[in-house]
Amino acid sequence: MPERFIKRFKQIDHLIATRATGTPAQFAQKLDISESTLYEFLKVLKELDAPIEFDSNRNTYYYTSIGGMVIRFEPG
Repeated sequence: MPERFIKRFKQIDHLIATRATGTPAQFAQKLDISESTLYEFLKVLKELDAPIEFDSNRNTYYYTSIGGMVIRFEPG
């Protein structure tokens, strides 16, 4: 996976964890990507069981449980 994708996932994780995403349009703008690309990243995270929800009152994505993304090698 190219380095820019890993960096992007880390940015997404940070913004979600700090509840600082804004609306989907604002979130995509913060990441300098299209909304459709944002939705693809969110889809991947949800497929990896990330508990992501959107709070329409606060206009932000958030994790429904404590945790975060970890990208690393784990020896078998």
